[in-house]
Amino acid sequence: MKNSSIRMVLGQLNLAVGNIPGNTKKIIAAIEKASNDKADIIIFPELSICSYPPEDLLLRPAFNKSIESALKKITMAAKDIHVILGYPLKKEEKLYNACSLIHDKKIKHTYSKRYLPNYGVFDEKRYFTPGDKPCLFEIKDSIAALSICEDIWVSKPTEDAASANAKILFNINASPYEKNKTTDREQIISKRASQSNIHIVYVNLVGGQDELIFDGSSQIYDNNGKIIFQASSFKEELFLAELDINNKKNKININRSEFFVEQNIYNALILGVKDYVMKNKFQGVVIGLSGGIDSALTLCIAADALGPENVKALIMPSRYTSKMSIDDASMLAKKLNVSYEIISIEPPFTSFLDILKPIFGNLPIDATEENIQARCRGLLLMAISNKYNKLVLTTGNKSEMSVGYATLYGDMAGGFSPLKDVWKTLVYKLSKWRNTQGNVIPESIINRPPTAELRDNQLDQDFLPDYEILDPILEKYIELDQHPEKIISDGYNPETVYKVTKLVDKNEYKRRQSAPGIRITNRAFGKDRRYPISSGYTEEK
Repeated sequence: MKNSSIRMVLGQLNLAVGNIPGNTKKIIAAIEKASNDKADIIIFPELSICSYPPEDLLLRPAFNKSIESALKKITMAAKDIHVILGYPLKKEEKLYNACSLIHDKKIKHTYSKRYLPNYGVFDEKRYFTPGDKPCLFEIKDSIAALSICEDIWVSKPTEDAASANAKILFNINASPYEKNKTTDREQIISKRASQSNIHIVYVNLVGGQDELIFDGSSQIYDNNGKIIFQASSFKEELFLAELDINNKKNKININRSEFFVEQNIYNALILGVKDYVMKNKFQGVVIGLSGGIDSALTLCIAADALGPENVKALIMPSRYTSKMSIDDASMLAKKLNVSYEIISIEPPFTSFLDILKPIFGNLPIDATEENIQARCRGLLLMAISNKYNKLVLTTGNKSEMSVGYATLYGDMAGGFSPLKDVWKTLVYKLSKWRNTQGNVIPESIINRPPTAELRDNQLDQDFLPDYEILDPILEKYIELDQHPEKIISDGYNPETVYKVTKLVDKNEYKRRQSAPGIRITNRAFGKDRRYPISSGYTEEK
């Protein structure tokens, strides 16, 4: 009797864009490990050799030659095991997003991605030529087909594979994390499997790449659309699984917890910070710790991602900083075992005021003096960064960046922004969730009204609506592209809505100069949302 069971390894790897030698070494080591584990096949993510997204590296001839050289090395490592490998393929002056079935030290079959995404963060039509046909091969007496990422979101590639009598569809991916994407992804793959009566093996990249986070979460579905294997999220690993084509020996093997939304987001932020720091070879990070909720959450993320020994905090009080802020910031750093320094910005702030006094004359005090304080802090943080090769993590959130409630070259000064795509209301939720894992953020930080403390008795709500009102308006305008009149029809105050949307439009110039940050929504500031700085367009009355 024929054995209908296929022993496979899902190569859920954390690869580095452009590090072709390092990626090749990791891929070959994984092939050797899978061979030793007697696997029939190992499957790697999309564009594994160069990782995703390589962007304009693909336009460099030397880059593509390096890919060809790496492919030869990997091919020679594939002896008695089948290997599905993704890579950019240069052929007849055209470039394809390809994957190959490699076996017995030979490339046996090659498939080119048929549907190239060109929306949101994706720009594949800039580089690749689409394929136009399915690719089939045989493994353990079963017909299998290849597909790549976006192909699973369109019905035709799966239908074509099923029409050719394929029993398994291998789908390799570099699918970025979004806070609601996991459910959407599972629904669409389950639908494809059940409608086409085909087993689907979904293998995804894991790791952080600039603003993108790849969550892994590789899966296997039977031909009824039921998940029979689920890999861990946000974790690099070689996952060994078995698939019985006849569904007689399939066992449910789920490696994930039923995470809270906050836990998944927090894990994504940890991975994003860790990989950005490590892949760019910084010697840790430095953070300006104010005693406020944003810097508190940023410090927790950094300590959890890198270890407290690789994190340094600067507490930089001014004449307007309360004792509570200093005490809370110090307490948080101690609880996290993060080293910190208290450096007053009063001397440089006073010096700048004295220097500028002949120019400012008797002009009234305004936001100028507030911004000078923020820029004194930015200067100190960047000095530590330069001296110790530590990356400055900025602490601003998406709500503030939306309306320009941040200081250029001040609190915006830095190299990476963990909370850039996190609404203020979500900052509170994440902070409360983090405290369930160890009560480190003082309750006074969570409960006190948010304030920049750049003048006496200052509160964020002096300038902005309450965040419970502000964030839904911003989400509707920025992420859902709703017209102000539509937002008003949902019950929001017209004056508030138009004030907020006007602030969003006028502060594009600030956002364009901000540090890159981790993307957790489908419309983050960066590649997702590309608006002109100089624009006469308005949706005001």
